[in-house]
Amino acid sequence: MASRHLSRSIAMQSLYEWDFYGRKENSLNPIVERNLGDFGPGLEDTKFVWDLIKGVNEHLKELDKIIEKAAPEWPIAQIPIVDRNVLRLGLYELLYSNKEEVPPKVAINEAIELAKTFSGQTSGKFVNGVLGTVYKQLEPQENKEEKSNQ
Repeated sequence: MASRHLSRSIAMQSLYEWDFYGRKENSLNPIVERNLGDFGPGLEDTKFVWDLIKGVNEHLKELDKIIEKAAPEWPIAQIPIVDRNVLRLGLYELLYSNKEEVPPKVAINEAIELAKTFSGQTSGKFVNGVLGTVYKQLEPQENKEEKSNQ
């Protein structure tokens, strides 16, 4: 398993556990530390895991609002916990990561793979639909920015 994919898996599992137990303050870091030890022994660069965790945590409210807009028939509390956290990770990478480091289609594809691995049969399609909707809304905005920079 590639180290970035493993890092995303560890981040998603940590966010899942944190969310499952009510997102208690000061409980996320110990969860990540334990999961790095359990699932990532030998993982050379843990910085990517921490960047994802920190980013999702800092942008949690806005990520959830975006999810609710992109999937209006699914209130955030009704989305299965795994899918909710896969979406948060995917959206964080899609919106806030360095596009040269993680192109949008890679962020979407990685999120779909996490959903297929850790969630139900239809989760991959659901994640693809939500992230695809957000990406389509971003495309015109990115094209405008590119033209104004030229």
